Amino acid sequence: MNQINPLHIGALLVALIAFLLFTLSSMKTEMLEEKTLYETSEKLALKLSSLKDVYADKKKTKRAIERVLSQSSLKTAALDVKREKSSVRISSKSIDTKALNALMGKILNGSYNITELKIKKLSETKASLKMEIKW
Repeated sequence: MNQINPLHIGALLVALIAFLLFTLSSMKTEMLEEKTLYETSEKLALKLSSLKDVYADKKKTKRAIERVLSQSSLKTAALDVKREKSSVRISSKSIDTKALNALMGKILNGSYNITELKIKKLSETKASLKMEIKW
């Protein structure tokens, strides 16, 4: 009299299987989304790693800047160079455009973290310069 009807057990099993299939399909979609997020994160990590290799070597950056600033075309430019612990500030109130072009050619073709760059044309042959390079 108090026996469980086998149809109720069958219906419960069918409902349980349907619920598990629904949960499984939602887990599959979540897994695919996570896979795409992982791939984008991996690509970003590789890019950041390569950028770190280029920009993180402080000694190399300091030597390269010193090499650029010691060029003979820049010695007559009257550059005001202020070296700080984590950066170098280069400024000039009046720099010849040829010297400015030589400096910018070396700086912009190198891999430096330029945080500030202001160039103002004073005349056809003179300009003012303010630049900060961090490492």
